[in-house]
Amino acid sequence: MNKNLNIILASNSPRRQQILKEAGIIFLVKSKNIPEDYPSDIPKRSISEYLAEKKAESFCEESQSSLIIAADTTVLVDGKILEKPVDALDASRMLKELSGKYHEVITGVCLLHKDKKISFSDTTKVYFKDLSEAEIEHYVAICKPFDKAGSYGIQEWIGLIGITGIEGSYFNVMGLPIHRVYECLKEFK
Repeated sequence: MNKNLNIILASNSPRRQQILKEAGIIFLVKSKNIPEDYPSDIPKRSISEYLAEKKAESFCEESQSSLIIAADTTVLVDGKILEKPVDALDASRMLKELSGKYHEVITGVCLLHKDKKISFSDTTKVYFKDLSEAEIEHYVAICKPFDKAGSYGIQEWIGLIGITGIEGSYFNVMGLPIHRVYECLKEFK
């Protein structure tokens, strides 16, 4: 698909890398330590897209010769954003908040090449069963979900035993709505 275009994935996320590889997209991985801060007045549903654009724009120079793909994922439950946990207690607290209800996973994506930029976000509803204290403690101890918004990975143990349904893209919950990225890539030929 991208034989004549160099693609840079602006992310160290192993999940995003796996998704792009499985889609047959050839890319390099480069990332910069960009603070994940945002204006306090930005709508919660716009945070992930704002951060994806911020990450992509940090590669402005590289975007002259390569297409940049940047993404950011947020979890929204009861009107509140759950970011990455700071430690095991924080991860357990977040999973207790998700237990027995649904939440939304919003992944913002920005594709940037030369003067062309395409940004969007994709939302998936995720339903969790009531998680026991033991299940939460086991998952946090074994999987250490400290690099994941909302403290969980859908593809990990807690997702296997705890998620009762989703509405939307599974890959969006993993961190990259590949179906939409694929369609956008066609516009950069």
